[in-house]
Amino acid sequence: MERQTRQEYIHDLEVVQELVATMGDKALTNVELSMKALLEDDAVLAKKVMKADDAIDDMIVDVEDKCILLIAKQQPIAHDLRVIATGFKISTDVERIGDHAFDIAKTVLSVKEPLNPDCKRWIEELGSCAAEMVRRAVKAYRDRSVQEADEVRKMDKQMDEVFEHTFYALSDFVTKEGARQKGATQLLFIARFLERIGDHAVNIAEWVIYLETAERIHQKKNRLI
Repeated sequence: MERQTRQEYIHDLEVVQELVATMGDKALTNVELSMKALLEDDAVLAKKVMKADDAIDDMIVDVEDKCILLIAKQQPIAHDLRVIATGFKISTDVERIGDHAFDIAKTVLSVKEPLNPDCKRWIEELGSCAAEMVRRAVKAYRDRSVQEADEVRKMDKQMDEVFEHTFYALSDFVTKEGARQKGATQLLFIARFLERIGDHAVNIAEWVIYLETAERIHQKKNRLI
């Protein structure tokens, strides 16, 4: 009976981890589709991304409920407790990634004129970098890979460099073009959303390292604005 209970408990822990990883997959898809909607000026796709965010919001509630129940019933310690704690933390970061994808999609609906080709190129590079960081962070969590998590943390420097270049290039463009290019002004907000997505990917990676090593690390950043 005790062995069966332990097996059920392990299964419940695995269910939580898979649910969080599935949330990550959905958030990544929303990031990619929100960028596709932006670059292709696809309002219909943007609305689909906004609607899809509801599923992520529902999933985080499910994760939280399952984690609370496990704590109440099992009183976990050591690694098992870290599984639950990181489930809480990572699901929160994933939910915020989904929120930023929602914000990007929502911004698509407010951009009324075609984007300047240079602006599109700058923001596309930043979006690709952010999506790759999320993809690798979710993979690190699913595979419990400290090495993959470290790679995500290393990518943050590249992300910062791309963001800085994009932000200043867009700012300069807006200053020169003014009211004739309102869409570029909106891209400044999207650049910030993408930079935040990269930050949350780093958070996920750091929680993966904590999950596997019990080592708490935090990467401090100097904000551009």
